[in-house]
Amino acid sequence: MLHSSTNSNDETQPLLRHDEENSTISIPHQSSLCLSQLAVICFLRVLDPLNFTQIFPYINEFVSRLHLTEDPSQIGFYSGAIESVFALSQLVAIYPWSSLSDSIGRRPVIIVGTLGLTISTNFFGVSRSFLAAMFARALAGLFSGNVPVIPTVLCEITDPENESFIFPFFGIFWPLGMVLGPLIGGSLSDIALKFPTVFDYAVLKAYPYFLPCLVVAAINFAGMLSAYCFLQETRKPTQLVRSAEAKPLSTKELLANQMIRCLCTSACFLSFVTTAFDVVFVLFCYTPIQKGGLGLQTSQIGYALAISGVAAAFFQLVLMPTLLRRVDHAKCYHFTIAIWPAVFVILPSLNIFARYMTDETNGNLNDNASAVLWVGIGFVLVFAKIGFLPYTINTLLVKQYGPSTSSLGASNGLLQFFICLSRSFSPLLSSSIFVVSVENDLFMGYGWAILLSVISMGSIHFSGCIMEESKRLRS
Repeated sequence: MLHSSTNSNDETQPLLRHDEENSTISIPHQSSLCLSQLAVICFLRVLDPLNFTQIFPYINEFVSRLHLTEDPSQIGFYSGAIESVFALSQLVAIYPWSSLSDSIGRRPVIIVGTLGLTISTNFFGVSRSFLAAMFARALAGLFSGNVPVIPTVLCEITDPENESFIFPFFGIFWPLGMVLGPLIGGSLSDIALKFPTVFDYAVLKAYPYFLPCLVVAAINFAGMLSAYCFLQETRKPTQLVRSAEAKPLSTKELLANQMIRCLCTSACFLSFVTTAFDVVFVLFCYTPIQKGGLGLQTSQIGYALAISGVAAAFFQLVLMPTLLRRVDHAKCYHFTIAIWPAVFVILPSLNIFARYMTDETNGNLNDNASAVLWVGIGFVLVFAKIGFLPYTINTLLVKQYGPSTSSLGASNGLLQFFICLSRSFSPLLSSSIFVVSVENDLFMGYGWAILLSVISMGSIHFSGCIMEESKRLRS
């Protein structure tokens, strides 16, 4: 995670402050060993979002070919379940993997996790039943539970003088995975049908979603090999504790703190809303125009999600540092969350436009209308990605207002648990909301947008509480 300072004159500081006389930030000469370590963990950082999102462009089509239902509007139930099981399994595995890395070391945990991801991803590509797909994604989620170990390695190979350079650089690799996942999934799925003269292979016809899974598995395997060959163990046999004045707080004591409680609750709502947007947006794009969606092809959905990932990377590198320097962190957190109701309300307008501009003779949009629609899609995606910025800011708020510096790791771990908790059930619940709304024509079929807007207001409420609590703590 990025360890950013709450001081407006400096973007990052170490968890334990160094002497004031040494506080000038500089980028020292990096040893080749340090650079190789950094390169490996940045590569590994890509894998979790890559594996989570690569199925998004084609998951509805995948479920449709399983012939689980004859009603296309029911597909969302099953696709949501497959998407949710990954996050649920990851939630269960987060603490065991982290604890195991403290016992046997970071390196073996990372190597085993990436190897397991390689196997489970390939298994999903050859799945031909709903249960097999659920099992493969659950297995992938379990092996992705070692995600918190990677930032731990980053903390252990950096020092106060180079954190201001390394942490912002490291932060870009998560949205990079969000870009690559949909691109691979959307471009390579059903490749034998798209390019029959080039990919005329029986295996690709029998398993139309094997190729994107194979490519992602190959990237996972490359990550495993890079960790095995270049990643050195960073866990020390005896950790040096600089100060033993404060005893680490228990989970109960942390949750008794007003700021931590508000941060965890707000983050839980935020995670639900952002994950719901990712899932519902794909369903919205896949659903036929007359059913309340946009009727896009799988490859087009992949391109749209790639636009989303590019916007996230841009905001992370360009907008985020400026906001953190010029705006109070609590206010910035509140106002970036506050855009979510508007995002969900805007989405139905795209369908209204598409319905109005559809040619009744062939059921398609003309070139001009299609161009305008894509401009609208791009606007919504760029606007929505501003709402993802609070994920960086809430870590800074934990650091600034946490009850104890000795419990900073536990506070961040608690925050991550609540984020993963809502991420585990958000896909299933949000896709169900979409399906029920469209199927029963609730509020002209746009009831899902209204309900998700209302839910997003819950996060706004708690982010407002965070802003008020920060004022109280500063006074």
